[in-house]
Amino acid sequence: MSSNTAMMEFMTSDMTTRVLRLLSLLQTRREWSGADLAVRLGVTVRTVRRDIDRLRDLGYPLDSARGHAGGYRLTSGSDLPPLLLEDEEAVAVAVALRTAAGGLTGIEESALRALAKLEQVLPSRLRGQVTALQTSLANITWEERGPRADPALLATLAVACRDHEIITFDYTTRHHAATRRRVEPCHLVDSGGLWYLLAYDTDKDDWRLFRLDRTTDAVPTGRRVPARAVPGDDPAAFVASRLSTAPTRYRAIATVHAPVDQVHARTRGLATRLTPIDEHTCRLDASDDHLPRIAQTLAGLDWDYTLDADPEIIDHLRATAHRALHAMS
Repeated sequence: MSSNTAMMEFMTSDMTTRVLRLLSLLQTRREWSGADLAVRLGVTVRTVRRDIDRLRDLGYPLDSARGHAGGYRLTSGSDLPPLLLEDEEAVAVAVALRTAAGGLTGIEESALRALAKLEQVLPSRLRGQVTALQTSLANITWEERGPRADPALLATLAVACRDHEIITFDYTTRHHAATRRRVEPCHLVDSGGLWYLLAYDTDKDDWRLFRLDRTTDAVPTGRRVPARAVPGDDPAAFVASRLSTAPTRYRAIATVHAPVDQVHARTRGLATRLTPIDEHTCRLDASDDHLPRIAQTLAGLDWDYTLDADPEIIDHLRATAHRALHAMS
């Protein structure tokens, strides 16, 4: 390699580092003067102007004011350019996304994709900090809302869905049978606080739904396959139809004295379990594997209803009511 080539590579690397540092500075303050930026970067004001133009060419919206008191600032644009995060900022974002993915805020799949992207590029030196913080936060739980999905598992499955990569995992059925599954992951969906994986089971040669709180030890195989078309070309509708007919451990059918559209507004995630009887009455299938979640669903009803349910549910509701009355006495 010639000395001129080596010098050009050094200068290019140095310029890239400087421009990235300039971008980081612009993201920390509303406005910077050219002189202040030049001092921080150890260059001339003229070099700062050239680097500002380079950032504009990359799509960053930058305003500038001329004159002695002029300065530069990042503004909002029509597109979202790449952002630079300091170490502590990256850790904070990763922990927030992991916590949300665990069910505390009911995030949508777009937030889960953001978590997958961030975890994929997070430096190894920061992963320990994220894990430590997440572990301490995980001590705060709300068992009445039902079991949680492991945020790390969510991130792994999100990447596999995105890349159409075959994945294997251990799965415990509702009858407590442990199996090892091999699937082509397609879609992740949150339904009423429970996360599900929609995937094509290669052993069963059919589509299957897997509850993530029953899923462990997910391992990507490295084998990518073409994306499969979900029946009906609507993953959300397909998952909803499967959930509405899936067997549950406890049966609870409520006849609600209210129009179906009003009840639908108060029972997120159970749209396929609502059936209109007439214009003033509807039927809600609140059946589930988790007694507290059934109680939570019924407690959200603001109308009178009659209940046809298994004895275990009736006993649980009575015990809950007695505790509440005792607390008020």
